[in-house]
Amino acid sequence: MAGRWGAVTVLASAQFVMTLDSTVMNVSISTVVKDLHTTISAMQATITFYTLTMAAFMLLGAKLGDVWGRRRALIIGSIVYAVGSGTTALAPNIVVLFLGWSVIEGLGAVLVIPAIAALIADNYSGHARVTAFAVIGAASGVAVAVGPLIGGFLTTYASWRYVFAGEVVIMAIVLLFRTVVSDSGARTHVRIDVLSVLLSAAALVLIVYGLLQTKAWGWVLPTQQDINVLGLSPVPFIIAVGSVLLWLFFVRQRALIRRGRAPLLNTAILRLRQLRAGVGSLGIQYTVTAGLFFIVPIYLQLALGYDALSTGLRIFPLSVALVLFSILGTALARRLSPKIIARIGQLGLVLASLVLLGSVDPKLNNWIFAAGMFLAGAALGLLASQLGNVTMSAVGDDELSEAGGVQGVYQNLGSSLGTALIGSVMIASLTTIFAGAVAASTLPTDVQQEISSRTQGGVAVVAAADVPKIAQDAGLTTEQGDQLASIYSSSQLESLRLSFAALAFVSVGALFFSRNLPSQVLGRESEEEHAAST
Repeated sequence: MAGRWGAVTVLASAQFVMTLDSTVMNVSISTVVKDLHTTISAMQATITFYTLTMAAFMLLGAKLGDVWGRRRALIIGSIVYAVGSGTTALAPNIVVLFLGWSVIEGLGAVLVIPAIAALIADNYSGHARVTAFAVIGAASGVAVAVGPLIGGFLTTYASWRYVFAGEVVIMAIVLLFRTVVSDSGARTHVRIDVLSVLLSAAALVLIVYGLLQTKAWGWVLPTQQDINVLGLSPVPFIIAVGSVLLWLFFVRQRALIRRGRAPLLNTAILRLRQLRAGVGSLGIQYTVTAGLFFIVPIYLQLALGYDALSTGLRIFPLSVALVLFSILGTALARRLSPKIIARIGQLGLVLASLVLLGSVDPKLNNWIFAAGMFLAGAALGLLASQLGNVTMSAVGDDELSEAGGVQGVYQNLGSSLGTALIGSVMIASLTTIFAGAVAASTLPTDVQQEISSRTQGGVAVVAAADVPKIAQDAGLTTEQGDQLASIYSSSQLESLRLSFAALAFVSVGALFFSRNLPSQVLGRESEEEHAAST
């Protein structure tokens, strides 16, 4: 493994594990709830807090990479992450699971993720760097795509605990081969500003938490009448407070720079058009990815009754395409600029969303759906082959860790926004369509009024097959229960169609960020200089 591609192999393995976690846990929730004798709400809080931990301390993790050295940060983060994974694998209850996964693993990830980005840029140059970043992007994308497969298979035929035990093994391999990753970056001996850490942590936690809670509380109008602020959803207030704290964070960074002290984040890098274009495009990419991986599994599992393994198999075309087109995008990067390749990918996402929109039918079992998933994977693969290199090539060697931290923040924000935005479209449209269909149905007036009263705060996302029993438990006849199930199933289908339409609109918005991506082929100058020197 000590050859030219040894470093990227080690770093891609770490990146795969970082991304795998949440996708595995999402398909294993019901089994974990049963094994640990806990609740769905407790599991949702655990998953949410994992994202919050990463959002809160990502910038601190990047700065510690400069202070300790990037490879040392990778080593320490890998050890912390492995301890968290081991704790999670052995967790006897939800409290230990929360500690191991949401806290310890999250803290390990904030050291590892910025270090990966910085070390790739440090170990490779020219077109080799483009290739290396494409491998990292592919590793992340494949983890998202095969996570449901791995989690579904192990959860179904063995135990979800083996996933986390496997992560310990992979991180041990990363540590074993750590010496193949070189670190030529100079360490900085600075005092980390505690106020900056607190401001950035609080701001990002509030913003991410607010986005994640939109599914439960609504964006503006409250979906739960007993949870409101001045008659409105708490979400805009939470995000507003987070935004104010984020503004104060930037004010603090500028004040530190004026005083000659080291900031937590050198805000000057955010004025670089190439970096802004790179992380903005990356954020939209993660928004679309998270949205897609939220709505498709929900429909497959709850509307159609698929198990975790079958759900993963239906997503598999995306995984295959992502790997293939990451390779293709890397090859194209020798002749085409990142702007051209990224825009092809972004237009591909728009087309994929429209194809998926056209594939919607009650069983979602047609070649059009498979083609749409493959096309989405192809588009994401092209983007993955470019955006990491664009971001890290925008800064100098002494700013690699900071750029990696900013990239990690945008990934978290994009994922949270995708889950929140597309999830809200699905749930809100399900409520509206279902209520309208019930009102237009032949169900008795008193039954319609009862259903309207019970769903005033929103329609719960449940398996369509469970609706007749729920209806009968509520006092409806068998015939009325079957009619209600038919209405609910049709409403689910329409809400899925609207969710794909929302994905198409978000994908179109990505074109705004890509306008400032580099119009020249990256890496060519470095290769020419290397050839001239030899």
